[in-house]
Amino acid sequence: MFNGPPMRIAFCLTVLALLSAPASLGAAENLRDKTLVAWVSPATLTQRGGSALTIDDVASHFDGIVFGELAPKRWMAGSDSFRRTQRDQGGWPEETADSKTFVQVAVAYKGQEVTIYRNGQRYARYTMGSPPQEFGPQSVIVLGKRHLDQGDDAHFGGAVEDVRIYDVALSAEQIAALKPNEPSDPKPWAWWTFDEKEPKDRTGRFAAGKLIGGAKVESGNLVLDGRTGVMLAARNAEALAKTVGVTPPPSMSDIQAVRWLRQRLLADPYRPQYHFVIPEGYAMPFDPNGAIFWKGRYHLFYIFQDPRGHNWGHVSSTDLLHWRHHPTGLVSGMFSGNAFINKDGRPTMCYHQVGQGNAMAVALDDELNQWEKLASNPITPKTAPGDPHHDKYRSWDPYGWLEDDTYYAIFGGNRPAIAKCDSLGGHWKYVGDLMAHAVEGVGINEDVSCADFFKLGDKRMLLCISHGLGSRYYLGQWKKEQFYPEFHERMSWVDNAYFAPESLLDDKGRRIMWAWIFDQRSERTRRDSGWSGEMSLPRELMLGEDGRLRMRPVEELKQLRYNEQTVENVAVEADKEVVLDKIAGNTIELTLEIEPQGAKQCGVKVCRSPDGAEQTLVYYDAADKKLKIDVTRASLGEGPKNVEAGPFELKQGETLTLRVFVDKSVVEAFANDRQAAMRRIYPTRADSVGVSLFSQGGAAKVRRVTAWEMAPSNPY
Repeated sequence: MFNGPPMRIAFCLTVLALLSAPASLGAAENLRDKTLVAWVSPATLTQRGGSALTIDDVASHFDGIVFGELAPKRWMAGSDSFRRTQRDQGGWPEETADSKTFVQVAVAYKGQEVTIYRNGQRYARYTMGSPPQEFGPQSVIVLGKRHLDQGDDAHFGGAVEDVRIYDVALSAEQIAALKPNEPSDPKPWAWWTFDEKEPKDRTGRFAAGKLIGGAKVESGNLVLDGRTGVMLAARNAEALAKTVGVTPPPSMSDIQAVRWLRQRLLADPYRPQYHFVIPEGYAMPFDPNGAIFWKGRYHLFYIFQDPRGHNWGHVSSTDLLHWRHHPTGLVSGMFSGNAFINKDGRPTMCYHQVGQGNAMAVALDDELNQWEKLASNPITPKTAPGDPHHDKYRSWDPYGWLEDDTYYAIFGGNRPAIAKCDSLGGHWKYVGDLMAHAVEGVGINEDVSCADFFKLGDKRMLLCISHGLGSRYYLGQWKKEQFYPEFHERMSWVDNAYFAPESLLDDKGRRIMWAWIFDQRSERTRRDSGWSGEMSLPRELMLGEDGRLRMRPVEELKQLRYNEQTVENVAVEADKEVVLDKIAGNTIELTLEIEPQGAKQCGVKVCRSPDGAEQTLVYYDAADKKLKIDVTRASLGEGPKNVEAGPFELKQGETLTLRVFVDKSVVEAFANDRQAAMRRIYPTRADSVGVSLFSQGGAAKVRRVTAWEMAPSNPY
C-alpha cells in the first residue's frame, strides 16, 4: 500500500523500452528505448483495463500504461497479447489514490529489462520474454483505450494532467525530477499538457489530435469518462483521419484501391445482386437496426466494425431496392436497437451502448446523419439491495417506444424486462417482466434479443431472436404494461441463419421487415472475399382473418423483373423431373402454381447442374406438412448441407403458390403468403443454373411457371 502525501502524489509509471537509436525531431523516427510518463487521477480504483497512455504502431502492436487489467488496482506495462507484460502482479502494491489525487509514471524496456516506477520510486522490475517492440513513423498515440484494435470493453476513466514520451530510457533520478506542465532535460519526444481545447503535442511531432466520445479538455486536464472517451494523435491529419475512420481527401492510391475493390466485388460469383449487401468489409454482427420511414424515405441502419468498435452504417431509399449510403453518425460502441418518434416529433434511437448500458440518441437533422447521444445515458435503471428488481434483469438489445404519454423500453435477456419513463432524459424504472406467461412450444425464459414490438391488426407482435433459435415471433396482447402472448412461431428451423429481425411502418401502413442472413462459409473465406454482411429481401407482414401471420415479398421487387419466360400446364409424373429449357439463371425470380394431386413432395429445383451433381430443391412436403429448401447437394464446396423446413399445410383442394428468389448465393421462398424459408448456397460449377420441376410419391400438375431475370440493385 502507498502512504503518500495527502494532497498530490506524483505517479510516474515509466515505460522504458529498449528501442533503437534515440530520435530527436527530424532524426531517426524508430523508437526502441523509450519512457512513457503520465500524471493521472483514476476516477475509480475498480476500473479494469483502460490505458492512460499508449503508443500503437497501427499494426496490432502497442506499449502502454494500463490500469487494473490483470490485477485490480495495479498499474502495468500493457502490450499486445501481454508479450512485454508480466502476468504475475500479485506482489505489486495496490493504488490508493482517490479521484482528486494525481499520480505520476515509468517502465524500462532496456534490453529486455522492464522497470516500472511510481513517483520516481521503483514499483516493479522484470525481464520480458520477447524482444522490445519498435515503433515507426506511422505510430499513433491513444489515451483511454489500450490500443486501436480494442473493442469497447474497457476504457480508462479519470483525469490526465500531462502525458509525455521520451526517446531514451530515463533513470529513476530523472523521472523523480519531472514536474507536470514543465519542460525537462532531456526534452520530451512527444508531450501533451491539455492547455487548449483540442489536444496538441507541444513538440509538434504528432500534429493532429482528436477527442472521441466521452473525452473532453477541462481546467487544463484531459477528462475521460471511462466508457467511450478516447484521445487519438497522429503525425498528420490524413493519418489521423484513417485512424479515426473519417474519410480523408482521396489520394491516387486510395482511388486505385477503391477501383480495385469494386472490380473484385463485381466479379465475385457469390455476391448477391438485389439483396442489400454490405458495401465493403467484413461485418460480424451485421444486424439491421433503427429502421424508420421518415420524410418520404426508408432509412435502415446496420452494425459494422472498425477501430472505433461497433458502429451503425446508414442507408436510405425511396423504393426499398436502391439504397443511398449516408455518412456514419452513430459510432463507437453502437449495438442493437430501434428507432421511434419521440414526443417532440423527432426520430429517436434506443440502443445498447457497449460498456455503458441501454441508451438513447435523438436526430438533429432530417437526413438522419447527425445524432446527439443523451447526456443522461444510460437509461438502464439503477437498483440497490432491497429493490425488488435488484440484479433480476440483464441489460442488452433494447426496444423503445412511446405509448400514449409514456416512454417504454424492452430490455433483452433470458428474463426480458419492461422499463418506463415520462421523459427520455428522466429517471427510468423497471415495471417488471415483459412476459405475463409462457406459450406452448417455448419456455418463458427463452432468450429475447433484437426485440421489435408493434401493433399488427388487433394484436401486438413481438418479433425477436433467441441466439439458439434465430428469428421468431409472438402474437398476443399488450395490457397492464405487460405482454400476454397467445402464439409463437419460428422463422428459421434447422439453424439460426435467418437472424436479428428489424421492421418499420411506412406511409402506406405496411409493416416491412428485414433480417441478417448468415454467410455459412468459413471465416477465412469470408474475410478473403472482401465482404460479409447481407440482408434478406424486405418482407411485408400482415395479420390474416384467422389471426395468424401472413408474409410476402414487398411489391417493389417487381420493378426489377425483365425478360419474362412462361411455361404452362406441365404434367410431372410420379418420381420424375422435367427440365425447363427456356428458364435458367442464378439471379432470377420464379412463380409457380402447382396442383399437388397425389404427390407427397412437389416443387422446383434451382441452380441445378445438367447432371444434378449440384442442385437446390424448393418444395412442399405434403406428408411432413412443411415448406422445405434442401441444400444437401447445393454445392460441391462450402456452404450448409441440410434441409430447412417451416410448418406449412395446404387446405383441401388449395393450389400451391410458390415464389422463389435466387440471388447468386441466396435462395428465399414464399408459399401462399403463409410461410417463408431461406438458405445460402455456393455452387462451384458455372453450369449450375438450370431449373426443373419434380414430384415424388405421386403425380403433380404445374399450371404455370413464370420466370424473370432480376436487375441488380446494389451498386456492385
